Amino acid sequence: MYLTITEAAAALRNGETTSVALTEAAFAAADAHDEKLGVYLSRFDETALAAAAKADTELAGGTDRGPLHGIPLGIKDIIATEEGATTAQSLVLDRAWGAGGDAPVVARLRAAGAIITGKTTTMEYAIGTPDPEKPFPIPRNPWNTRHYPGGSSSGTGNGVAAGLFLGGLGTDTGGSIRYPATSCGITGLKQTFGRVPKAGCVPLGYSYDHIGPMARTAEDCAAMLTVLAGHDARDATSVDRPVGDYSSGLTGSLEGMRIGIDMLLDRSPMTVPELKPALDAAVAELTAAGAEVVEVRLPLYDELKSATMIGLTAEAYAYHQPDLRARWLDYGAGTRMAVATGALISAGDYVQAQRVRRVGQHKVAALFDDVDLILTPTSACGAPEVEKLTLDDIVDALHTPYWNALGNPAMSVPMGFTSDGLPLGLQIIGKPFDEAAVLAAGFAYQQRTTSHLQTPDL
Repeated sequence: MYLTITEAAAALRNGETTSVALTEAAFAAADAHDEKLGVYLSRFDETALAAAAKADTELAGGTDRGPLHGIPLGIKDIIATEEGATTAQSLVLDRAWGAGGDAPVVARLRAAGAIITGKTTTMEYAIGTPDPEKPFPIPRNPWNTRHYPGGSSSGTGNGVAAGLFLGGLGTDTGGSIRYPATSCGITGLKQTFGRVPKAGCVPLGYSYDHIGPMARTAEDCAAMLTVLAGHDARDATSVDRPVGDYSSGLTGSLEGMRIGIDMLLDRSPMTVPELKPALDAAVAELTAAGAEVVEVRLPLYDELKSATMIGLTAEAYAYHQPDLRARWLDYGAGTRMAVATGALISAGDYVQAQRVRRVGQHKVAALFDDVDLILTPTSACGAPEVEKLTLDDIVDALHTPYWNALGNPAMSVPMGFTSDGLPLGLQIIGKPFDEAAVLAAGFAYQQRTTSHLQTPDL
């Protein structure tokens, strides 16, 4: 089931398929492949099929809730849904947490007619690395199951890539939407901090967390963001700003747009030789779409990346400290060590990280005075092998945490492959609250390329 959301929406309306058929195909794909991929923590077959039947009845009767009506979606299992417990893929989280209700983002998807197929795998509490000693699936990359699909929104990433649903929700505190997007060869958007409400989502780092869409294309993410965005008073960080129709600006033309690029080739010891040719090719396509692309240098790159890692770890430790003391061994080994590192961060360290963030926001805002968008690679390399996975290597490879410190919208789109067939990603970053420009550039790039249409051989 390798349809995009846009293609499936058109097929639903011209009678080529039904929501029930799409949902049954999604579950059939899960039956065939999930045992080796580790996509789901829980499936909602009964309620999903009932919702699909309702969607078909509504569409047949002339009620059209928009482009997500009848579309199967997966939800990362740190976001509350009414069907059952949210686990955060942990033995620690109280199963009563979030019980009995949808997070605002899930309620909005449901109101738009989307079909919620189940809860997807994550790093425990969205941090750390998988622990084979715990009773949870270890997610695998559909392009090569020896490799990791990226995290922490692992199950949404590999589920979309493998055709187990057409889109889904991830969360992003240091890159956890964009990392699985680049690793699995799909598209994922971290919107501006505060654009999408986070109530009903288990926190990792309060001032760094985002919820955002993951799907095959920028066009699909635009359709999802139009539904997800908007103020909700239950989230203190939610921003009350107008929300437009993000799909309306997807023209394929970038005429008059000035884009800066920092290839960051010297910023990671894990940079692969295929990265520069892929970036050069991306620049050529964006130029052909009408953009002017110029070289830039991101200010305070190491400092802002460190500000994210220090800040989110300190905030995670503040949240988890009582449970770490009481239930140390119930946490997975990678998670407890990652979070416990926060005990070594002083108040001075944390305050200094926040000062760096504010200085960085001013410096990057000045950079955006000269350009409309910025490009970087999403990661320096393809996904690592599961058996060799370390948190240090993940952080060393990623070019995503910089933007969590700043809060700008940032999207990863597929950008070719390494020599061993693992996806690479192009990161497109915009000014605060200018998701429209980010999506427009991603759409224009995908109109001229085919990496986002490639599918793994399962």
